[in-house]
Amino acid sequence: MTKTVNYEEMPDHEVEARKRFMYEKMSPRRRKFVDRMGYENWDPFQAPFDPIDIRVEKTGLTQTQLTQLFIRESGKHMNQEYIDQINEFNVMLVMNFEKIRPVYDFCLWYAEHCKKHGVQP
Repeated sequence: MTKTVNYEEMPDHEVEARKRFMYEKMSPRRRKFVDRMGYENWDPFQAPFDPIDIRVEKTGLTQTQLTQLFIRESGKHMNQEYIDQINEFNVMLVMNFEKIRPVYDFCLWYAEHCKKHGVQP
């Protein structure tokens, strides 16, 4: 579930900092689009969508925070492809938990299934 942020109530310096952060994260192609309309005219906080960087899931963590927590706590040495898949999964989790519930339920079932057969998932 997305926590709504009211940008009208935020101090101007914080809104500008978030805007700058989003601009710097953009691809060069997208920046060119913003530059054409003028950075000062660009409003990245149009309702009803919030930037994915500030959307949170049920425990209050963003997609990036979830990925970092998983990597830190799992202790595994993962390649970039593995991390990219975790990021993609977390984006779906933050945006719409019901869309990934079947995958979550399957993973729980599969772990039990493997345990019954004495194999490592």
